[in-house]
Amino acid sequence: MSTKHTVVVIGGGPAGMTAASRVKRLKPEYRVVVFEKSKYVSYAACGIPYYIGGHVDSIEKLVHYPARFFREKRGIEVYTETAVTDIDDETVYAISKDGETIRVSWDTLVIATGARPKKPPINGVDLEGVLTLRILEDAERARRLVSSAEKVAVIGGGYIGVEVAENLARLGKKVTIIEMLPHIMPTLDEDMAEFIEKELRENGVEVKTGEKVVEIAGKDKAEKVVTEKSSYSVDLVFLAVGVEPDVNLAEKLSLEKGYAGAVKVDKRLRTSMENVYAAGDVAETFNIVTGKPDWIPLATTANKMGYVAGSNVVGRSIEFPGVVGTAITKAFRLGIARTGLTEKQARKHGYDPISALVTTKTRPGYYPGGKNIHVKVIADRGSGKLLGAQAVGEENVLARINAFASLLFKGATVTDLFFDDLAYAPPFSTVWDPLVISARILMRKLL
Repeated sequence: MSTKHTVVVIGGGPAGMTAASRVKRLKPEYRVVVFEKSKYVSYAACGIPYYIGGHVDSIEKLVHYPARFFREKRGIEVYTETAVTDIDDETVYAISKDGETIRVSWDTLVIATGARPKKPPINGVDLEGVLTLRILEDAERARRLVSSAEKVAVIGGGYIGVEVAENLARLGKKVTIIEMLPHIMPTLDEDMAEFIEKELRENGVEVKTGEKVVEIAGKDKAEKVVTEKSSYSVDLVFLAVGVEPDVNLAEKLSLEKGYAGAVKVDKRLRTSMENVYAAGDVAETFNIVTGKPDWIPLATTANKMGYVAGSNVVGRSIEFPGVVGTAITKAFRLGIARTGLTEKQARKHGYDPISALVTTKTRPGYYPGGKNIHVKVIADRGSGKLLGAQAVGEENVLARINAFASLLFKGATVTDLFFDDLAYAPPFSTVWDPLVISARILMRKLL
């Protein structure tokens, strides 16, 4: 038995592999063991809809590094296709795909089990032909089934739902998005979501909002999706109704849970149990805008949390400051981005929000190729503090949301946004950037 300090990481996704690599880099003498129930580690789950849609021709292209890279180049013991079944305050117990029982005694534990897809509490969610997407094996199965499907329902109109719907429509499938809320993309305000719904419909996707699914019907496989208002004949169903932190293993150690049921951590990502850390989508985080705990599962956040957890495991004290909730996706021609709070969220957190929605071109009228862009900025009426932004458009959406996110991260005000020194040249932007125009409108509302 090894007498080295042993760090066990549960979960081979972005947070887990970043934490394991960080520990091994800083303390090469440590024994680092990773358990992952998939056959892949260090993979890009965000690329799954694009693999299903054929933009990515090989599943291996979604793998940043294969498991053998970590074993051979970094000296990390990686167990793939191995499920952790139990943990106590000394040992991790796991079972390999061959049925072998593996026991590893740990000195430090990092829980990076991520988030799992939610399943609505209705009949039929376990029928053949009802799919969720989490790991790359899910993507492989989905791609096989999609090839023989004609009519597909996507239940849920968030990021994954919209991405899957677009990719299926590009394959020539008859796609219906069913969303129980009044509009799709609930992380946006309704006036911004309208642009996306229009784009989806113009590209052949049927969008049904305000419809709650009550059943998925079929004898041996999914044949019909039944809502409170109607029913839809289907060959295949994708469940995209959101995710929840996968805390099953954390519960075996009775770790304290926080916002949204995620593992409660401090800014060094320590849990309520000594020498146990949590990172990535399984752990709560801190919302810089509200100043409160939050749970915002994003790949960029998971990677940074893994870096912070790994650093602290070896005594390199570093804090994770939190997030502002920046995310981006696309629907056909439109980029869709957001950061911070929506108006609805701002009211929920006690702010008195004001907003400005600007529709303009991405380039001056005299320069060819300008595209439409819609930018919405939200601020607090009393303090002028920036609260959030949303952008929907055919180009340059990423630049706007990233610029705004950086200001939001530092607690900037409307005046700061107005005077921010943003770049301008006719091939790239108008002299009055839509963000600055938004700030100018908000300044009138504040005075």
